[in-house]
Amino acid sequence: MTSLDVEALTRLANQILHDSNGEPSPHGAAPSSATPTAARAYVPASLPDSPAPGHQLPGDLSTPSFFDEVGATGHQGFYFAPAAPELRTASSSTQPDFDVHAVRREFPILAERVHGKPLVWLDNAATTQKPRVVIDRLTEFYEHENSNVHRGAHTLAARSTDAYEGARASVARFLGAQPSEIVWTRGTTEAINLVAQTWGRANIGRGDEIVVTHLEHHANIVPWKLLADEVGARLRVVPVDDVGQVRLDALPALLCERTKLIAVAQVSNALGTVVPVEAFVAAARSVGAKVLIDGAQSVAHLAVDVTALDADFFVFSGHKIFGPTGIGALYAKSEILDAIPPWQGGGNMIRDVTFDSVQYADPPTRFEAGTGNIADAVGLGAGLDWLSALGLPAVAAYEHGLLEYATSGMESVPGLRIIGTAPNKASVLSFDLAGQDPVEVGKALDREGIAVRAGHHCAQPILRRYGYEATVRASLALYNTHAEIDHFVSVLHRIARRR
Repeated sequence: MTSLDVEALTRLANQILHDSNGEPSPHGAAPSSATPTAARAYVPASLPDSPAPGHQLPGDLSTPSFFDEVGATGHQGFYFAPAAPELRTASSSTQPDFDVHAVRREFPILAERVHGKPLVWLDNAATTQKPRVVIDRLTEFYEHENSNVHRGAHTLAARSTDAYEGARASVARFLGAQPSEIVWTRGTTEAINLVAQTWGRANIGRGDEIVVTHLEHHANIVPWKLLADEVGARLRVVPVDDVGQVRLDALPALLCERTKLIAVAQVSNALGTVVPVEAFVAAARSVGAKVLIDGAQSVAHLAVDVTALDADFFVFSGHKIFGPTGIGALYAKSEILDAIPPWQGGGNMIRDVTFDSVQYADPPTRFEAGTGNIADAVGLGAGLDWLSALGLPAVAAYEHGLLEYATSGMESVPGLRIIGTAPNKASVLSFDLAGQDPVEVGKALDREGIAVRAGHHCAQPILRRYGYEATVRASLALYNTHAEIDHFVSVLHRIARRR
């Protein structure tokens, strides 16, 4: 076994977070030479009892640092955007400033009213709303292209196949992969189960070990526990610290020659912690293990390049990145897909069938038995192309400021505790309001038109790490505004006073 040195791993993590030579890491933070800026304070445009009108993004987002220094409000800033040079480019004169109001006009549902109040959608970690381009693309497909794909000898079959495979190419471009490395699935959960039941069954046996972190969603725990129980393997868990950061110093002791897989979320759905997955990839390579990255919560906020990451598997769901529900994708390296058996049998995934033998199709078709979710795959492709054209660096810069603003505002609410305050964090704000049941808080917010999630967020282990069975979770996206946050914080103040 190749030994994994704790100091070397720590240096790698630090390099990812603060590239010492001033050049941005492929997926890291701003270089250490960036000038620190104070966290932008929450300054509502009116008193908490009344919703405030919209106002401009506080502070200058053109040169963010990786860790914002503690500002006047006493809270740390958060960073989850691409490297600082990209952000400077995104906000320079060569590109227009991010226009959230123009973006909002792309989402018809944001004009909806709930209980007579304007909808404030803060449940984006559960599902995002859909832009007009996705809705229109679904309509266009059903009106002009609807057919099963492949093998059809008629015009609509050709149109449908072109659209379906074109969408696969869009996913590949978005992830920095090849179309042959993209397998359509129903979403992240099915993609992880696919890996567990194909590669996992073929490569993990009695006495082997699977490493996960304490942050994982149930979808990145349960499939591995099922497999481990069946074959006699075991799960090893990387702990987190009190603010929600993964304990990289604990990782080396969890790895050995029996480690076959590290399965890790790039962003926690419950806390918003951004995990330095590059460190996990390097650690896995030291013991000959593979790495699966759960990108369900990262792809809408971070630029992802699976080739640069050297990920063996990467999974995500379309509905969390402005695409339709019931569609997602698995990326796997070509050599891995070529080597593993199919998961489900049926039409489309075969080359030849007799009663004595079956010859399977090449990947990715080998893993796509039956009629796929064609229309929603096409819709997802349209959504990814739309987001790419909008520009993830500009989106990330805007969301970075939005998260800081919301964090500062929530800290002004008496009795409110934010769960998960890692310095490197994406747009998730999980919280407890002292003396209040999370579900009742969620209902009270709903009566004001504000949609949040209340419960365990399919991440019970990490909530229990902090002594909770449930929290309220507000999660942000590119179409949320400072005025919506003002309204949200105002309502929280009223709920807190009713305690």
